[in-house]
Amino acid sequence: MRSTFQGLEIAKRGIFTQQSALYVTGNNIANANTPGYSRQRVNFVETEPYPPASMNRPQIPGQMGTGVAAGSVQRIRDSFLDYQYRNESNKLGYWDTRSDAISKMEDIMNEPSEFGLGKAMTQFWESLQTLSVNPENEGARAVVRQRGVAVAESFNYLYNSLSQIRTDLGQEIKTGLLEVNSILKQISELNDQIKAIEPNGYLPNDLYDKRDALVDELSKFFNVKIDKVSSGGNSLDIAEGIYEISLVNQDGSTIKVVTKDGYSQLSVDPSVDPVNDPTNPNGFVSSIKIDGSAVSISPDNLGNGRMKALIEAYGYGPDQDNVKGYYPDMLANLDKMAYSFATMFNAQHQKGFGLNNSTGLDFFTMTLSGPPTEKGAAATIKVDDNIMNDLSNIAASSKIGESGNGNNALNLAMIKDVQITSGSATLPSGDLINGLPITGGTVQTFYEGLIGKIGVDGQQAERMKSNAETLVTSVERNRQSVSSVSLDEEMTNLIKFQHAYNAAARNITVIDEMLDRIINGMGRVGL
Repeated sequence: MRSTFQGLEIAKRGIFTQQSALYVTGNNIANANTPGYSRQRVNFVETEPYPPASMNRPQIPGQMGTGVAAGSVQRIRDSFLDYQYRNESNKLGYWDTRSDAISKMEDIMNEPSEFGLGKAMTQFWESLQTLSVNPENEGARAVVRQRGVAVAESFNYLYNSLSQIRTDLGQEIKTGLLEVNSILKQISELNDQIKAIEPNGYLPNDLYDKRDALVDELSKFFNVKIDKVSSGGNSLDIAEGIYEISLVNQDGSTIKVVTKDGYSQLSVDPSVDPVNDPTNPNGFVSSIKIDGSAVSISPDNLGNGRMKALIEAYGYGPDQDNVKGYYPDMLANLDKMAYSFATMFNAQHQKGFGLNNSTGLDFFTMTLSGPPTEKGAAATIKVDDNIMNDLSNIAASSKIGESGNGNNALNLAMIKDVQITSGSATLPSGDLINGLPITGGTVQTFYEGLIGKIGVDGQQAERMKSNAETLVTSVERNRQSVSSVSLDEEMTNLIKFQHAYNAAARNITVIDEMLDRIINGMGRVGL
């Protein structure tokens, strides 16, 4: 026989459940502008029907419903959209950082312009042609010397400025790893908190949101993979469990950095701090180490992300003598250009004669620190002290004591058009120079090639960055359409749950009137 008060219990459950839904809806509205918040909903479930299947069940036509209950409070999230977002965010982190590094290089090179190295060299060649016409003119000689100083200082400025940016990139790597390690630690701590709550049958939605926000940040630095591990106990089937996070390498292999038991610390080897680490004066990264030296990742095998772009710009390789990277390559090319230019120019200058009949003098000097041979050329090239102290030492003449002879100055001006083949070049005087680090073209075309490569690489990086931003925006829009709070939808829910609450309350009133009639009205005759 069914309970007399069963209707009251059904109505009471309806009131409590709708009330819970109203509270959750109010919480959604309150967090409409909270970054990283995922809207939540109450999962309504039917309570156990009456009577249960048993031998002692009452003989009634069939089972009857006993009302509704709030089964769980679940956040609305699409894991596939999260995966898409992190994948595209990882690409954006790479191309955004690469584009920024190239943009800084373009600003320093400042080509084409009236103030770059190209213009300084053009003016230097023009001053030599002017000197060839007036070889005894003191003013023309002074202009050649100052134009030579301008070329040398341009090399020095470019090398030192690029080196400073490279040092800054090293600091970005160091700071980035500190941020990554902090994120890994926070994720591990959130795992511990979630692990303590889920076995009790609750869903810690706010902790889930915080953890996913941290994983989003981590995906900008590294390509990550997430494995979910159950917390055990009385965890709900829809509980998200513990995140175990792995770094995904270029070859598809993975290395775990967060497990259910803790997390790992990441570091670069060798240190990117040349001040405190004298073993790495040139600055390069040979590997990213996990927990010291237990496991390491080669930069060549590192997955996409901001960290990969920083390392590629800063420099990487197996050792000090085999460093490659965007900035190391440019610095090495400047050394090659400065060394080739100064070596050919000095060789031709030594063939001429100054006003004081001096000969065999260098016009430029360099302090080299190889290997390779040309290392240090761009940073240290300068006009020789003999030229700086005495303009008559500029060897403009091709013959000793011949007045008006400016043939050697003309030959010096022709250095810009000297073809280099396999590291060898024939000077305008006919002499052969070997061992040049530039293997083809001229000094001028070599520099034009460098500038052209920067422009093409910069355009590609900016284009890929723009594409990645578009994809990230698109996926984020889709993700927000699922997870974010819509005030219009929440207001609709408020009205829906309010009406359901009112109806359940009205149901109690109806049943109360029925019980009043049974208790107070039955058995009283004649009233």
